[in-house]
Amino acid sequence: MKKHIAVLTILFLFVAFVSEAQYYPYSPYGRPRMRVRVRPSRPMMAPPRKITKKRSPFQSTVNISLGYGFPNLDKNQLAVFANSYSGTTTQHGPITGSVDYQFSPNMSIGVMGTYGKVSAPYYDYNSSGTVPSFTGSLENWSIMFNLMSYFPSYNHHVEPYIRTAVGINSWNQNYLDPGGNKVIELTDPSQFAYQASLGARFNLSKQAGLYLEAGYGKYILNGGLAFKFK
Repeated sequence: MKKHIAVLTILFLFVAFVSEAQYYPYSPYGRPRMRVRVRPSRPMMAPPRKITKKRSPFQSTVNISLGYGFPNLDKNQLAVFANSYSGTTTQHGPITGSVDYQFSPNMSIGVMGTYGKVSAPYYDYNSSGTVPSFTGSLENWSIMFNLMSYFPSYNHHVEPYIRTAVGINSWNQNYLDPGGNKVIELTDPSQFAYQASLGARFNLSKQAGLYLEAGYGKYILNGGLAFKFK
């Protein structure tokens, strides 16, 4: 009987040991291992993308400008005489106009024209009178190939540019005495016409605006209206 009790006791101890080992595992160093529950990592959220506004594609335009220049530098073409001096010059214009095709954001090509007139009285060095001995006048038409180079601008209301224009002059000159008779026949001034300017176009709307520029050639200052047609 005692033998059976001993066997049962050993069996119960073995079962208790196995049960204890199943629920409380031990490390090799005799300390109980702590169970750590590992949570699945959360997926990292991508930073929000910046929404950039796309610029509308460039559309070619036909640009027309009408303006008035000052001073009329054709006055420099009036003749100089050895025995006479010129008085105050009267000038009109030049009236300017251009038609250009802008085929890219940075460039346009076209045609530019000008019209102006200058006149001045001439006095004889040997005369003390106030009446001029004769009057000289120059009337000019010019037509030029016009190239516009636009600077990049972050403000669509202002468009800075460089104007380069070259072409030909057409002159009508007269030097007449007080009776309307020709005093002298002269060859026409230079047939070469040009204008180089730095300016800006100020857009008041998509179709209309103003422009202002400074340069040399037919005028020093010029300003007027500018129009765009798509």
